[in-house]
This record gives sequence, structure tokens and C-alpha cells, in this order.
Amino acid sequence: MTASEQSKPPDFFEEHRVDPVSAVTASKKPAPSPPKKKAGFYLTESLLNRLDRSFHEMKLAGVPIENKSALVEKALIFALNDLEMGQASLILKGLVIK
Repeated sequence: MTASEQSKPPDFFEEHRVDPVSAVTASKKPAPSPPKKKAGFYLTESLLNRLDRSFHEMKLAGVPIENKSALVEKALIFALNDLEMGQASLILKGLVIK
């Protein structure tokens, strides 16, 4: 580096400049999401309408939900956790024919 380059003031409008705050705090990069696979299921129109309505109500309420797929994924996790409870499962109790 030449003497003139060392004394040159920084160009604050430069395209690829280093952000001083990020350089010091080493901002965290989001963890990579696990790979996903497309799945198709048949659902009733009324259930799909409930999903749409609930999703939009959550968005209007400011709930940080990314998209409907994320909502369905959380609901499936919740349901599967319930099924793993065995006899105490509310889903299993609802499926039992009396």
C-alpha cells in the first residue's frame, strides 16, 4: 500500500464497505433450516377456510408466523406430541368410537 492510499479518507458511500458495528459484535447468522419436502393432502374446504382465516387473523395480530406452511408444521408437531402421550392423548380420545 502506498503512502497516499494510507492517508486517503474512508469512502462512506462505497458499495462493499465493512459495517463497524457488525465487525465488532459479529452478528449472528440465522441457523440453516432443515431441508423440507413438499407433501400433498386432501382437506375439506371448510378446514382450509379455517386455516386461511386463522393465519390471516394471526398476521393481523402481529404473530411472527412466516407462512401457512409454518403454521401447519407447528400444528402437526403439536398434534404428534399429543399422540405420543398415549392414553392421555386428546386426539386419540376423539378418534375412539363409542
